[in-house]
Amino acid sequence: LPACRDSRLFIKDLHFDGVPVRIYLPREPSASKRRGIIFFHGGCGIFGSISKELKEKIICRYIATKSDSVVASVGYHLAPERKYPAQTLECLIATVHFLKTAETFGVDPARIIVCGDSVGGTYTASVCQELGHRTDIPKIRAQVLIYPFLQALNFSLPSHQKNAAVAFLSRERTVHFILKYLNKDCSLKKPILAGSHVPESINLKYRKWINPDLIPDVFKLGYKPPLPTLFSPQVHEEVQELFEPWFSPLLAEDAVISPLPDTCIVTCEHDVLRDEGLLYKKRLEDNNVHVTWHHVEKGFH
Repeated sequence: LPACRDSRLFIKDLHFDGVPVRIYLPREPSASKRRGIIFFHGGCGIFGSISKELKEKIICRYIATKSDSVVASVGYHLAPERKYPAQTLECLIATVHFLKTAETFGVDPARIIVCGDSVGGTYTASVCQELGHRTDIPKIRAQVLIYPFLQALNFSLPSHQKNAAVAFLSRERTVHFILKYLNKDCSLKKPILAGSHVPESINLKYRKWINPDLIPDVFKLGYKPPLPTLFSPQVHEEVQELFEPWFSPLLAEDAVISPLPDTCIVTCEHDVLRDEGLLYKKRLEDNNVHVTWHHVEKGFH
């Protein structure tokens, strides 16, 4: 049976090399090949799906009809049942498959965009970083990061302080979901929030990229630098995944950042992750990547 009905779209569930995917294909014939959009849904890697999540259906239908594009929504398997980094790997596998088979869906391989919200933005950034130097497949035309999660080193940036208690994604809940996603003991939440998981050497290494001084002054009203905290080798050892670029794309080296495609970043004022989008925007621009930035002043995660 068809996944769901829409007078404007053909909607079908498929598998791309074993990864579940829902395709949204405009019914109206096209004189030329269409754009293609690969969509990764949010949900901290532990919630959401392509079959039950109403929000994702609405978003994908809207994108497909309004932009006259073929949308492939990726149903990566969720953590902690499917252990990290299975989610990133499945997003990567599905993307490569779509790039290789785009023409079978009436899509121009040179006009494919990767898009995701929240952790879907993380997967988008990771996939684009991974494929940046590939020459055996078509290049991704652009990436769209909608309030993405991009780093797990510093949870005391201005947006973390300003929106610490804002629904739906508070500062504390962010780290709680990270630990759930990695299937770690949630007692690690407090030291991670304090920054005890990061040795001084790593703080110094990445200060050029993750630093409140890099945030525009307009976003730092009321910001107070956090008090120094003691480093805990035990906590650091427990959460090594947080320092991998696949988990924290902001930590990727410049050689990985510079080949990235044109980028659209969406940030929201009332969002703990706002500053991660701002920091990534600066990193991309410093590496001569074209960035379009949309900031929703009254928006939230």
